[in-house]
Amino acid sequence: MSPAERPQRIGNRRKLRIPGRLTWRDASGTLRFVSVVTRDVSDVDAFVECEMPASIPLYRLVHFQIERAARDSGDIPAALQQGKILSAIYRVGPYRSATGTPQGYALRLLVEPKRKPSAAAAQAQPAFAVAN
Repeated sequence: MSPAERPQRIGNRRKLRIPGRLTWRDASGTLRFVSVVTRDVSDVDAFVECEMPASIPLYRLVHFQIERAARDSGDIPAALQQGKILSAIYRVGPYRSATGTPQGYALRLLVEPKRKPSAAAAQAQPAFAVAN
């Protein structure tokens, strides 16, 4: 895929290595967790690498949080500074041959993205309801 054909990213990625944690429930309902380190983050997504082997299925809902000590950094998006964020696994990284588990996971943070207001919306008059 050429750079011109790639879809636009929703957020600007920043390379940050910050410790965090993923928690989720497996198919049997057992609570699981794994310590992770972010590779890059944006306002709406993050790529994390697991410190220990973990197998999380694609599209699994997980809770992602940055370790408390790292939350005070000014580089972290506001959504990640607030604690646990419901997220979805939307891409699984390449598998390690030694462990058979993925090298990392791409997370979509389930937060409302901040959109830039369009020029048309800024000039539009508010709509009023008229009753007859």
